[in-house]
Amino acid sequence: MAAVRLLKIALRDCQVSTHTDHQKGLLITAIGGLTLTVDIPLIRLADGTPWTIMMLRTGTTLLAGLVMWAIWRSLDRNAPQLIPGWSGLAVAFCYGMTGITFVTAVYHTSTADLVFILAFNTVFAALLSWLFLKERPRPATVIAMLVMIVGVLIIVGGSVGTGHLFGDFMALCSALFVALAITISRASGKDMGFTALVGVILPLALAAFMVTGEGLHVTAPWWIIFNGAVIMPISFFCLANGPKYISGPEVAMFYLLETVLAPAWVWLIFAETPTRNSLIGGTILIVTLIAHSLWQLHEGRKRRTDLAVHHPV
Repeated sequence: MAAVRLLKIALRDCQVSTHTDHQKGLLITAIGGLTLTVDIPLIRLADGTPWTIMMLRTGTTLLAGLVMWAIWRSLDRNAPQLIPGWSGLAVAFCYGMTGITFVTAVYHTSTADLVFILAFNTVFAALLSWLFLKERPRPATVIAMLVMIVGVLIIVGGSVGTGHLFGDFMALCSALFVALAITISRASGKDMGFTALVGVILPLALAAFMVTGEGLHVTAPWWIIFNGAVIMPISFFCLANGPKYISGPEVAMFYLLETVLAPAWVWLIFAETPTRNSLIGGTILIVTLIAHSLWQLHEGRKRRTDLAVHHPV
């Protein structure tokens, strides 16, 4: 009887701890998602050439990430590795390619097109998980993916003949590399909290090489330095750690903050109005993502309720 009583107390404490962890996860991911929404406006405010912006953004991000890790390491010898093994190298490479394609897309397409297409990373992630992790998507997920493909085709179709097609393709590549990084991270099961910050070495090296030839060209460098030193480390670190505490659908909801708010900030600051096709395709993407995320949350709650009914404490 004493053993049963102790087991019940332990299970109750575990439930309280899980609830606290869930609240912590929501707070961390919300901070990361909100912080990320000002990334594109800060890049635009710096007003520089793509290679100069990429070098300053990645250089300050790498420096800030290494300082954060060094402080953590000095306080706790069990601090996460910067690059945990071969899987860490693969994830760092994917984040590095994301940095290159993302900044390129900023300069070759509209902000609305960019953030709407980036939301497509959820489709890539589902497909890659299906192919490599054998996580077969449910029929509702497949339907959501097909609807999102239609939304992206509407956005890209509206860019034909406008000169934005290359930028849209870069945005699509950026979404693919993010999905690859997520899939490899999940498959490895390792802590990749700092890996995204270290992954900027690749775009930094490329940008530094290009800048040696063309020179530094930036009107307001303080904006991009602030972006790289503060905004990127906070958003990358928080969003990378969110899945440790909350479910994937909940994390995806906070990624939507950039999709919704970044075009609004750019519209307010630069008076850049999205095209009709961007608004139609973007609305399809956002509504589909929100509906699918809410459905997944509902299914998750239902499964937890069923487990509680069948295994009461």
